[in-house]
This record gives sequence, C-alpha cells and structure tokens, in this order.
Amino acid sequence: MAVEAKTVADSCAQAKEASRVLATLDSAPKDAALRAVAHELEARVDEIVEANAGDLEDGRASGLTSALLDRLTLDEERIRAMAAGVRTIVELPDPIGEELESRTLYNGLQLRKVRVPLGVVAIVYEARPNVTVDAAALAIKSGNAVVLRGSSSAQRSNAVLARIVADTVEAAGLPAGTVTLIAGGDRSDLAELARQDRYVDLIIPRGGGGLKAALQDGATVPVIFAAAGNCHVYVDSAADVAMAQRIAYNAKVQRPGVCNAAETLLVHSDIAADVLPGLMEKLREAGVELRMDARVRAVAGGDGEGLVDATEEDWDTEYLDLTMAMRVVDSLEEAIDHINHHGTGHSEAIVTADEAAAEAFTSGVDAACVYVNASTRFTDGGEFGMGAEMGNSTQKLHARGPIALRELTTSKYVVHGTGQVRE
Repeated sequence: MAVEAKTVADSCAQAKEASRVLATLDSAPKDAALRAVAHELEARVDEIVEANAGDLEDGRASGLTSALLDRLTLDEERIRAMAAGVRTIVELPDPIGEELESRTLYNGLQLRKVRVPLGVVAIVYEARPNVTVDAAALAIKSGNAVVLRGSSSAQRSNAVLARIVADTVEAAGLPAGTVTLIAGGDRSDLAELARQDRYVDLIIPRGGGGLKAALQDGATVPVIFAAAGNCHVYVDSAADVAMAQRIAYNAKVQRPGVCNAAETLLVHSDIAADVLPGLMEKLREAGVELRMDARVRAVAGGDGEGLVDATEEDWDTEYLDLTMAMRVVDSLEEAIDHINHHGTGHSEAIVTADEAAAEAFTSGVDAACVYVNASTRFTDGGEFGMGAEMGNSTQKLHARGPIALRELTTSKYVVHGTGQVRE
C-alpha cells in the first residue's frame, strides 16, 4: 500500500472517509491494530535504523547541532521504546463513548453528553520521527484518522515508520486512509493542508516560530499550537541549594534539544552566591555555554570559555542546545514578571521550601505546566500517564498541556424522547 496520496486534498478526503468508520469502532479492533503495530516496529528495527542513518548523514552534512541530531536519532533502544509506548496506549481506557453528563429535562427528554472523536487530525512536526508513531497511535486509539506531515530532515525515517503503521493497521482491518503521510517538502503543501477545512478538523503544529507563522498566515482549519518552549527555572530565596542545583542542571542538560528543557535560570539575589558558583561549574563541565547578566557575573566572578554576556534577545530565545541564559532577580514578583513577559507558556519551575512562595508562583505564572521543586523535563504525555502526546499545547482553548487521547476528542449530545414535540 502506498502511504503518500497524489495530492494533499486527496489525502485529506481519504482520511475523512476513514474517520467516519473509525468513529463507529469499539476498542477491540483499534487495540488489536495497535498491538500489531508494536510487533511490527520491533520486527523491523534494522529497516528503520537503516532509513534513519540516511537522515542522520544528511543532517550532519547540513550542520545540524548535536541536540537536533539527538532529536532525529532512532536506534534499537528508541524503537523498542516507541513500541512500548504504543502498547501503553493500548492499555489506556478508551475515551470514546465516555459519558460526561446525564440528566432528565423538564419535559422528560433524557439528555446525555458523550465523548466522540474529532474526526481527522493533522500533525505537522519537525525532526522528531518518533512523533510519527506516537501521533498515529493516539489518533487510532481515540477513533481519529491522522494526516502526518514531517520535515525533510527526517524524510526517510518518517516514510518507513508511516508505511509500517499504515500497512499494519489496514491489514488488521482498519480502513485505508487511517494513517496518511504527506512528504515534507516546501511550504506549499503545508499551506494547502492548512486550507483543507472541508476534510480536516484540527491541525497540530509541533515546531518553532517559523512553523507557527507559516500556519497563522492562511489556515482555515482550526489550529492548536504545540509551540516553542522558552522554559525557566526560578530558584527562590528559600530554596534548598543542593535541590536547586540538581533541578536546574537536569532541566538544562538531561536532553537540551527538546521543548521542555529549561532555557533560562532565574536566581534570587539572597541565595545567588550559594547556588551559582557550584551550579555554573557543573554546567560548564557539561559543555553548557552560559549567557549571564552583570549580576550573575559579579556573583560567579571571572571570565573564561563558555561565559558570555547576555543580551535582551537571550531572554526570548529557545536555544534547543547546550546554552542557558542566567539572571539574578530581587524578588519572587520580579521572577514571575520576567517569566510572563519572556516565556512561551510551556513549562515553568520554582525551587522553594516556602509554601506561600510556591502558591504565589503557581497562581501567578501563566503557563500550561507549572512545577514546584521538580524539573521542567517532566512535561510529557508519557510522564503524565497519557501514554504519549501529539505535542504540548501552549494555548487555552480546547486543550492545554500535553495533547493526548482526551484532547483528541470533542463531545456530542444524545437525546432520547418518548414522542415529545416542542409547543
């Protein structure tokens, strides 16, 4: 079976037809298809790794950073983790048909509000081929058809993964068009996809500001942006020093090329001298370039490789790399103001032993996920027990935070009567 359709419109029309069938299925056929996908991924590891090697070779030749190459890489361990993620989604409760509300109206009508699929979900993503599998599995479990549009940097990897998923679920009895890949090329196909409001119910772009801008310019399909993550860690004056250093280090270094990695560290002036010198030494040993304001430099002292003066632009930058901006602040309120002004509404953290400060931070920071005494790296559908995610929404309508099974649904009212007519 060919994964790619001749045109974007043809692809979306076929997906719409598939979605009508998927909406009527109970859990058993969807779960059986996903179990088969997990098996095939494990059985075809060598084929996937070979395709990914070509993407990695091109990525190195084009100068991708080490962090972006890490996002692009698929090895046996990561492929088996993808298969395990699919099996986790199988074991989650099927949201479709869930009763959200039930009551009897004054006229005897029985009104029920139930959860139903969105229909056709399109996801546009950059340089992360694992999203191909995660998105398809979430869509299928929630009764949706999915249209995938990856980037040219992962073209080979996305193609083999989409082919495996599409062929496997069709062989398991799901309709053709359940999973469709539009090859990542120039922005013309993206613009066409964004105008398929006759067939597509939602687009989820998962990438940087350029992708967001490209969709905002002409989309007629509703969009939920799984947008950039300019995330912060704020170390309060009442923080435990060792905890603060551990959390800030993890949030930056554990996997710097992802959207929930911390890009800026804010430290209260009362504790800066205790926290910064040791933390900065560890970060520099890990290869992190530190972009400091004058007060950080004054506390830490000295010059040297990897120590750079911060500019105003740094506070607004999602580095997705081993770079971190650092600033000393004089109050919790100043930290909150900085985050709300420069952040992207993704994930923000405070380290503090002061419950009142924690409450003020969680109330005052405008973000999808706010942490107290924990790393921002936990913002993830898998970590939240959702199996996987389409992305992390930084918007406020319909879905906010990880976009998983329930976020790929809407509702309908089902009303039963005994012959009532309205007078």
